[in-house]
Amino acid sequence: MQGKKDYQEKLFAQFQLSERVPEHNFYRRLKDVLDLDFLYPMTKSYYGSSGQKSIDPVVFFKLCLVGYLENIIRDRQLIQHSSMRLDILYFLGYDIDVELPRR
Repeated sequence: MQGKKDYQEKLFAQFQLSERVPEHNFYRRLKDVLDLDFLYPMTKSYYGSSGQKSIDPVVFFKLCLVGYLENIIRDRQLIQHSSMRLDILYFLGYDIDVELPRR
């Protein structure tokens, strides 16, 4: 008898992104060794004190780095590519239900 798989979306109550990215993954290892906290004081003077919050400078740098490493030059393509990859989401510090920053 032929079986048929029916897709039914589930709510992830016990899903942890860190458990889904293997220990030997490049972006996981890069996240462990790359400390970009020095960017906060270096870029503070370029941000205003009013208006909407901007993209976190560390996230912006990491997105640029992913674009370089993955050979992606278009912003929209980079966001689309990054949102589909669990290892890159983990590297950026985003969870699967959080939307990546747009321009």
